[in-house]
Amino acid sequence: MFVSIDVYYALLTYILHPEMSKQTSPRPTGVMDAIISNNAGRDPERLTMKYAKMAQSPFIFLRGACDLFYDALPDSSLFRDAPLAWCCGDLHFENFGSYKGDNRQVYFDINDYDEAALAPFTWDMVRLLTSIQCGAKTLHATHAETLAVSQHCLEAYRSALMNGKPLWVERETSVGLVNELLSNLQTRKRADFLDKRTIRKNGQRKLKLDGVKALPASDEQKRIVTEFMDGFAGTQPDPVFFTVLDIGRRIAGTGSLGVERFVVLVKGKGSPDGNYLLDIKEAIPSAMAPHLARMRIKQPTWPDDASRVVTVQNRMQAANHAFLHPLKLGGLPCILKGLHPSEDRVAIGDWGTKLDHLKEVVSTMGRILAWDQLRASGRSGAASADELIAFAQRGEWASEMLEVATQMTLTTKQQWQEFTESVGSKQLVQPAK
Repeated sequence: MFVSIDVYYALLTYILHPEMSKQTSPRPTGVMDAIISNNAGRDPERLTMKYAKMAQSPFIFLRGACDLFYDALPDSSLFRDAPLAWCCGDLHFENFGSYKGDNRQVYFDINDYDEAALAPFTWDMVRLLTSIQCGAKTLHATHAETLAVSQHCLEAYRSALMNGKPLWVERETSVGLVNELLSNLQTRKRADFLDKRTIRKNGQRKLKLDGVKALPASDEQKRIVTEFMDGFAGTQPDPVFFTVLDIGRRIAGTGSLGVERFVVLVKGKGSPDGNYLLDIKEAIPSAMAPHLARMRIKQPTWPDDASRVVTVQNRMQAANHAFLHPLKLGGLPCILKGLHPSEDRVAIGDWGTKLDHLKEVVSTMGRILAWDQLRASGRSGAASADELIAFAQRGEWASEMLEVATQMTLTTKQQWQEFTESVGSKQLVQPAK
C-alpha cells in the first residue's frame, strides 16, 4: 500500500494552510481534531509523512496516536488500581529490537522509551496485546490466530513476573527467530551500513539526503547542532571522534515524526569506513502524562523530558544503550544515541507466517516486558518485585486483559476509519501496484 502523491501534497497543504482546506472539505472533528492538537508545532514536512503513514493501516495508526489509545482505555480496576511500574508507554511489537550496549554486546529488548512514565503496570501489556490484534495483516495472521498469539504472550509475561528474576536476551540466550536475527547481525559491516545512509565524495562521506532516511537541515540548524557537538566532544575522552562531517533532519519511526530530530555523521575512528552516525531527537512529554495526572499518580521531578526518557531506559534495559545521553539543543531537551549496523527492529511480519514462530517471538516479548518491569521495580515510586509477583499470581485479571485488548482493537480501527475519512476519504490509500 502507498499514499498517492496528490494526497501527500494535499496533506501538506492541510497542515501548512488549514484555512484553505476548510474551503473544499468539512471541518475535521473528533479524532482528527485530537490528532491535530496532539501534533501541534511539529515540522510540517515530516508531520505530513506521519499522517500519510497512519492512514495506511490500523496498526500504524495505533503507533502514531498513542494519546488516543490512553483516552479510550477503560476506567476499570485492572487499569486504575494495579501496582505501579516503570512503563515504556508506547509498547507495540515493532518497538522491540536489537541494540548495542555500552559494553559492546548486542541485546534484544524494548527499544523506544519516549513515552516512559510511572503507571499501572498493566498499561504496557494491554497496548502490546492490542498491537498484535491491530497488526493481524502485518503479521499475516487471522483474527483467531492473533487471539491465540495474545494468549501466549500474556502467559509468558505472567510466568516471567511470577518467577521474579529479571533476565535478558542476547545472542547466546536467544532462541528461534530472535536468535536468527541476532546471529545475522554479526555479519553486518559498518561500511555497508554507512553506504546505505551516505554517499562518498572526494574520499569523504556525506549524508544521503534522499527524503527516505534524511532531509536537508537549514544553515541555522546545522550551526546549532555543530556548536552542541563541539561542546559535547570536549567532555569526551576522544574529542576528535565527534568531529562533525554532516548533518541532516532524520526521518524515522511513526509517533515521533515531526519533532526536532537530526542524524549527525561524525569522524568516528578516522577513515570513511570508520565514521559513525548519531541520532539527536527532541524529547516531549509522555502521552500518558495527562491521564496519570488525573489519577494523581505522582511522577519524579525530572530536570526535563530527555532526562526522564534516558533514566527510565537505563533502569529497564539490562545494559545501557551506547552513547545514550540527555542534552539541551538550542534550549530543547533532546536525546543523543548512536546508530549502529547491529540495530534492527523486530519486523516479525517479514519472518514467516508459521503460527508457532509468531507465538515464540511474542512470548519472548512478553518475558522481556516482565523482566524490564522487575528490573526497575522499587525505584522512585514503583511497586516492589514482591508486589508485582503477588499480583501476577492472582491470575483472574488475565481474561479481562485479553477482553480489553480486543475492545481496544475495535476502538482503534474505528478511530483509524474516522481519521482516513477526515484527511482524504476513499482515495487516501491506494492499492499496491
